[in-house]
Amino acid sequence: MPIISAPQEFNQDDLYVDLRSIFGHALFLKCEGFNFAGSVKLKAANEMVEAAERSGVLRPGSVLVESSSGNLGVALSIIAASKGYGFRCVTDSRCNLATRLLMEALGSEVHVVTEPDPETGYLGARLNYVRNLCASDKRYVWLNQYTNANAWKAHYRTTGPAIARQFPGLDVLFVGAGTTGTLMGCARYFKEHHPSVRIVAVDPVGSVSFGTPAARRMLPGLGMNVRPPLLDEGYVDEVLHVEEGDAIRTCHQLARRGFLFGGSTGTVVSGAMDWLARHDARDLTAVAIAPDLGERYLDTIYQSNWVQDLYGDDVLDARSTVARAA
Repeated sequence: MPIISAPQEFNQDDLYVDLRSIFGHALFLKCEGFNFAGSVKLKAANEMVEAAERSGVLRPGSVLVESSSGNLGVALSIIAASKGYGFRCVTDSRCNLATRLLMEALGSEVHVVTEPDPETGYLGARLNYVRNLCASDKRYVWLNQYTNANAWKAHYRTTGPAIARQFPGLDVLFVGAGTTGTLMGCARYFKEHHPSVRIVAVDPVGSVSFGTPAARRMLPGLGMNVRPPLLDEGYVDEVLHVEEGDAIRTCHQLARRGFLFGGSTGTVVSGAMDWLARHDARDLTAVAIAPDLGERYLDTIYQSNWVQDLYGDDVLDARSTVARAA
């Protein structure tokens, strides 16, 4: 029986969903949403905070500040509340209302950027705000998830080994690409310890992470408007790009079978199922990482008016999911 004294001490690391009965292809979905932050981001947040404490950068009286589309902000809100730090999350209008309210309930301040930078979009505008804030007040400590190596080290130390323990015969691992902390940590671990495992990155259409053109993206979580500084493509065997409409359809297919996941999970599963359909996957052992659950997306991807306004009337009618290989 686990007994904890701080919320970041708990994480369910060994829960998988077999998706064969839903999609017709064997895929084991690693569920990372069963902790007090509700997402995989708790691992990176905890690693970055503890490293900052060890180095003396973060100390009593410090105020954390971070740019986040949602999940890392919630994770840092929980850790800040537990440890007695202040926290200001800098986000933009794509952040789900439920996520913003959750951060505020935990005592954090949420600043919503409303105007994108002309060249680097909302992310650039968020980063400009953070830099100006830190320059104006030395109490603020920016962990910078986009460049902080501890973000990938958390997954090199925990997520990668956890998957390897459960699936010693793993053939292919599908990981969503956002800031690429999860992707790089897992990819580095498997390339060093189990090099036969194929690492497939899944990115939304419109993200520029792997050199494809920028386009409108409305789902928070995966994708970037600038190349992720943590990304090293030498550790990635293949990249898939998934349309947001296909990600939403996949989320609804999962929900109709009782599994409510977020948009990032829909993106990863959509890409993985397309890849498995195009390969002879009958004898392959495949795992995909589900970053979070779906409760925070009830007013967006699970709200039919929101979906239809942004993606058209037929998005939820189609039964198939399509991924575009890059």
